[in-house]
Amino acid sequence: MTTHFFLISGLQSIERLSWIEECLKFFFVQLYPETLMHRAPAGSPVFTFLVTGDALYSLEEPEAQQVWSVILSMTAIRVVCDRQELALRGISIEQLKMKYPDQVIDTNGLAAGNKPSFWNDVVGLIRQNRPPLPDAIGWLQNESPYMHLSAGYGIQYLSAGLEARLSPELYAYLDGIHMGHTGQNPMESENIGRGIEDLHDRAAKQGLTSQFIACNRCATARGYSTWDDGEGTVISTCAVKSFRIRDMNAMIDRFERPHVILSENSGSIQFPKKGPAVSFDRAEKTSTAPPVTILVTRSPYSSEHAYGAISFAVACAHQGVLTRVVFLEDGVYSVAGSHRTPAESMTFNIQDVINAVAGSENLHFFVLMTSLQKRGLSKNKNLNAVLDIGYPGLGKILFYPPGNVQAEHQRVLVF
Repeated sequence: MTTHFFLISGLQSIERLSWIEECLKFFFVQLYPETLMHRAPAGSPVFTFLVTGDALYSLEEPEAQQVWSVILSMTAIRVVCDRQELALRGISIEQLKMKYPDQVIDTNGLAAGNKPSFWNDVVGLIRQNRPPLPDAIGWLQNESPYMHLSAGYGIQYLSAGLEARLSPELYAYLDGIHMGHTGQNPMESENIGRGIEDLHDRAAKQGLTSQFIACNRCATARGYSTWDDGEGTVISTCAVKSFRIRDMNAMIDRFERPHVILSENSGSIQFPKKGPAVSFDRAEKTSTAPPVTILVTRSPYSSEHAYGAISFAVACAHQGVLTRVVFLEDGVYSVAGSHRTPAESMTFNIQDVINAVAGSENLHFFVLMTSLQKRGLSKNKNLNAVLDIGYPGLGKILFYPPGNVQAEHQRVLVF
């Protein structure tokens, strides 16, 4: 049985649940119609949604629940909920459980100390599709700690990986670099900096490697200082000892490797051993690196997410990783209209950035037309490199094995 999964922790809009629904319909109808039967054949692919944080609210909200009902009507879908987060928020999912008792799961397996652990369930699902040990797991963090629970989720996820003897790797990007700042001393929450040091120490005691890498461009912008010891070792004066501020390529080096990498909203989609004869796109050269599909869901300018997503995509593509950038939801504001900045302004024009990098090898841009139409927008005609797609096109990007890529899965990251 092949298991594809999405980890979702942020608020889920009806728009997002709707495109997820349409892509799943594409997957099952076009690729695996036999799974739509009441009893799917043994060995059929299964989709699992690992739901924690604010994403759990969508399982209770009446309008969102209707979309979940359509998704769960496809019997090869499972939803695994974080029991502790359900209790914290006072959320009841009994209506969905009564209707889909075998598909909606609100209990978690036991971890060390006989305590239920959602994150152990996440790691257990990863292990199902992975080769025998040794292996690693990674977490990409874009949000700052304390203001956002996702930093704590990353620590719990990597800790659960350690229990399964998986080497922990943290990649700190954008505001995520604050996870490694020295001197953290929160009074009412987990100390994230101490959590990183604890992961490093536990890994060493088990004879496992660990990697905690922060993007130097993001660190420099935020005032983190580093110095070179003269022997090629860059040392930060602002970060905990195991936290390394490095050129972004050092981070992308890890993305060339085959282990599973998650973030607060992300996915891992397995490629079939014998995929469809037609691929939607292809890498420039033969590659074993898992492709990266980046979903840009936020508007530009008011935050760094859209620009950071494109910068990250360019870095991946530069190192030979097939990278697809899809603008959807509020991300379509990046490609709509004609953006202009004053000549003396230091503010970037994201459309100029897209056009400047659009010719890069292994980098492909797309926009979901449904998101444009929903907002009454049209794409800037000068953005010729951004291809228009509908739900079937998005489904092909997510589920068709791309040409020239010899990888077992692809990574989906939501910015």
